[in-house]
Amino acid sequence: MALIVLTSASGSPGATTTAVGLALAWPRPVVLVEADPTGGSPILAGYFRGTIAPGRGLIDLALAHRDDHVEAALPGTLMPIPDPAREHEAWLLPGIRSHAQARSLTHVWEPLRHAFHALERTGQDVIVDAGRLGLTGSPEPLIRGADLTLLTVRTDLVSLSGAKSWAQTLREDLETGGASGALGLLLVGDKRPYAAADVAKVLGLPVVAGIAWDPAAAAVLSHGAPPPRRFESSPLVRSLRAARAAIEATITASRATVAPASHVHDDAVEGVAR
Repeated sequence: MALIVLTSASGSPGATTTAVGLALAWPRPVVLVEADPTGGSPILAGYFRGTIAPGRGLIDLALAHRDDHVEAALPGTLMPIPDPAREHEAWLLPGIRSHAQARSLTHVWEPLRHAFHALERTGQDVIVDAGRLGLTGSPEPLIRGADLTLLTVRTDLVSLSGAKSWAQTLREDLETGGASGALGLLLVGDKRPYAAADVAKVLGLPVVAGIAWDPAAAAVLSHGAPPPRRFESSPLVRSLRAARAAIEATITASRATVAPASHVHDDAVEGVAR
């Protein structure tokens, strides 16, 4: 289906927790990518509770890039995400261990973007936790080249203030770069205190989906906490399922918009050639 990127402007709005939750709720085979340049693998330390030692990962793909073998090396860097409730396989591409390695990733993001899009041919989708915007080693080619980029924000005034300039920058970057993917907001804690319509007006981007404010359930995904009672029917899990459906619908609509324009361009070129 697609390459989906979650990123944030400041603070810790919940992009990593949401990325994990979406991957676990995804209806097809999926690869979850830790592309946050701050390093330290919060998913292995959090959701996996440090029980699995990091093996291969992004830094190995940076080495493979030297020999132009990124796509071939990608499968060997993935580790399974066990979840007996999932019908389809989920995989994790672990991130770098230290922020000092971030510069090594600068030239691997573009070939990795092509490798991720190639996975769609095999029926796999990719969800990327891109971390905070503006850091050294940020996966900008993934952000610009995704089918859908989601700026993850909370709805309080501090979060909105920090996100406003970045929302404008993202919008301008994608427009001037000719990106065909969609850009939108993923809200964490709708109406805490501001509603989706207010946030969309302030940031100038459409709200694609919202994630419920549910700290007890979120701790399962962020810190590997024991699931609370009725976890599968919790507000968080229900909102993740709704977000998944909204993300799929947004990408489908975005592709339907781009495709006719492409056909018009191709027809015009053929007409000139004749």
